Amino acid sequence: MRVAAACFLAAALTATAVPGAELWIGGATTSITPDKPVPLDGHRGLRMSNKVESPVTATALALESREGEKVLDQAILVSCDLVAIRDGITEKLREKVKPRLPDFDVNKLVFSATHTHNAPVTLEGRYTLPESGDFMRPSEFVEFFAEQVAGAVAESWQKRRVGKVGWGQGQAVVAQNRRAVYADGSAAMYGATNTEKFRAIEGYEDHNLEVLFFWDEKDRLIATAINVACPSQEAEGGLAIHADFWHPVRETLRERYGKDLLVLGWPGAGGDQTSRPMYGKAADARMRKLRGLTRLEEVARRIVNGWEEAYEAARKDIRGDAVLEHRVQQIALPHRKVTEAEAAEARTQAAKFADVPAQRWNFRWHQGVVDRYEAQQAGTEGDYNMELHALRLGDVAIATNPFELYTDYGVQIKARSPAVQTFVIQLTCGSGGYLASERAVRGGGYGAVIQSSRVGPEGGQVLVNRSLEAIGELWKK
Repeated sequence: MRVAAACFLAAALTATAVPGAELWIGGATTSITPDKPVPLDGHRGLRMSNKVESPVTATALALESREGEKVLDQAILVSCDLVAIRDGITEKLREKVKPRLPDFDVNKLVFSATHTHNAPVTLEGRYTLPESGDFMRPSEFVEFFAEQVAGAVAESWQKRRVGKVGWGQGQAVVAQNRRAVYADGSAAMYGATNTEKFRAIEGYEDHNLEVLFFWDEKDRLIATAINVACPSQEAEGGLAIHADFWHPVRETLRERYGKDLLVLGWPGAGGDQTSRPMYGKAADARMRKLRGLTRLEEVARRIVNGWEEAYEAARKDIRGDAVLEHRVQQIALPHRKVTEAEAAEARTQAAKFADVPAQRWNFRWHQGVVDRYEAQQAGTEGDYNMELHALRLGDVAIATNPFELYTDYGVQIKARSPAVQTFVIQLTCGSGGYLASERAVRGGGYGAVIQSSRVGPEGGQVLVNRSLEAIGELWKK
């Protein structure tokens, strides 16, 4: 029986391995930490930074598949310590990169955000800012950010050399569903669980840690990409610039595996997730105290442990000939329909905040619904257009989206994917807001109400299906 099982495993591995061309790999990282105070993104109210708790960075990974001198495919993936890749940022970055890399297709530049809530604002008008003072406005930061990132992208491309890749899966309890459901069927993000009305945590949690590893020709580890189905919001709040749990993860891995190791943080489908516990908080605090760790350090410890679990196995299967294929599509998703009642309530709320400068965020949040309803009624709304990247790297599939995508959708993509291992990267090349599950929309609450999402469950299923179609095309050969 053992011999038969071993033969079956060998056959399965052979069947999934697709001979590929030579893989070239390069990478670079850069600071995107401003040298002045900045408004911080991610909260309803204005916060001006007063210190740097940890640097915010952008890390670029360049991949190219070659057969002799012939280029087969390309990709440059960039992980940025930002809340989101706001509309217009991707286009600006590509414009900056294009003259620097004339031999690279800038449409295959992929930018994702880690979703730290202590990074600079990149959108003018999001908050009412002081009229004077020594601080960096969002437009100024965007210029600085774009120059830094364009430089790192060009450097990563220029540094590419023949290399090798491996992939592995570990487990890390980081993602914890943050929506509490109550006896009346309602739900609330970060809702109280220590009440008699509490009935359940709403949705699933994906604790799989998807990891890519990259080595040079001499089998020296040079880069890694870590896909965690959770945003980095452990340290959110306060007035410090902060890369959240990705900073201690990077620092620990570099201490153990080389000071120049490039670490890309990729947030998986985790729009309804947090790294903070919804219950059992006293036990969690006790264990951290006994270990002598902050919550930030505890989350990093779990990620590093899961990473090392994956690394121990993945380094036994290093590939120098992994196929690289990269497809880019513009796909249309139906907008979530605004009801008359939702529009009326949003109009009432927007009016309350219209003339209150400090409530700029809240005004825009509600007024956006009113504007959508009017476009819907006028028949001018159209579809929500998004950029989808689907990549194959050996036995691994990667699919991107611009949303805070609820985990249910990510699980669907992973479960139905033909790949041995599938990475879903949210908050990529755009900022589409929350894309809530059908059950979340029924429960309501922040993250599921109409103000939170431009695309609803119907569009979510279209996204899942189109992502799987794109992945499937890469596995037909």
